Amino acid sequence: MYVCLCMGVCDREIREAMSEGACSVSQVMECTGAGTRCGSCRPTIAELVGERDGASTPRRLVMAPVSSAA
Repeated sequence: MYVCLCMGVCDREIREAMSEGACSVSQVMECTGAGTRCGSCRPTIAELVGERDGASTPRRLVMAPVSSAA
């Protein structure tokens, strides 16, 4: 399923980034580009990061500035 429509990133790509070492929302954003435009998918990214850790809730949602450049 697509998590980030702006950048065309699906949950599989996010999980792959996490399996390669991305362990926070900001690291997933850096690796995949997800969440770097409008930011509305950041809570879903945080949920996926939390799932990997076995947590029922995400550890911490890191809100990086959203670039206004298209």
